[in-house]
Amino acid sequence: MAGLTRGGPFNPIEEFKGEYRCIASDLRNANGGQSSGPIEIDRPWDAYTDDHLGLMDHLGIDKFMVMGFCIGGPFIWNLLKRAPDRIAAAVLAQPSGFRKEMPDLFYQNNITGWGPELVKGRPDITMEMVEKFLTRMYGTDPDFVFTVTRDFVRSCQTPVLILPDDIPAHPYAVAMEAAMLAPKAEVSIYPWKEPPARIPLAVRQIRSFLRAHRPASA
Repeated sequence: MAGLTRGGPFNPIEEFKGEYRCIASDLRNANGGQSSGPIEIDRPWDAYTDDHLGLMDHLGIDKFMVMGFCIGGPFIWNLLKRAPDRIAAAVLAQPSGFRKEMPDLFYQNNITGWGPELVKGRPDITMEMVEKFLTRMYGTDPDFVFTVTRDFVRSCQTPVLILPDDIPAHPYAVAMEAAMLAPKAEVSIYPWKEPPARIPLAVRQIRSFLRAHRPASA
């Protein structure tokens, strides 16, 4: 959860806590986080989705809106696939996606960064397990947004707001393709993070989007 306040374009909790009950998930096995659990090699994305939905079940929340940065993009698409009736609206900011000219980018970033740090404090986890986990996560079906197909995005009836980025891990082309395919998608101005004076404009658009799709019980 500390990642929300460290180096992001804005802190969503601070921006929206006055209007919404804001809940952040401390991702399982995130370096610097406080949540630990097994590495589910055969279902990495679904394991995280289980955690997200399990947290909301634990809190007694049925329908909700969701926002995610970076890897939050693939997480959100998987939530929309797994629990479409529970997500009223979704905001995907600088979403991750597959870049064909750098096909092993996420694997390499994590096998050299996240994996070794995790293993240092977890005697139950080996680098061999990390390698298999990341291969399944990013190498088994390396295309588009990792978690869903283009056909799913075309059929998705949940309102989504996409704020594109364009760095190696956040390909602009993939973000815009998803925005064009999803029938109820909206997209922000681009660039929205540079110059920094544009960020409040993007936040205002997010606020308007959430208000427009807020369920009565949220």
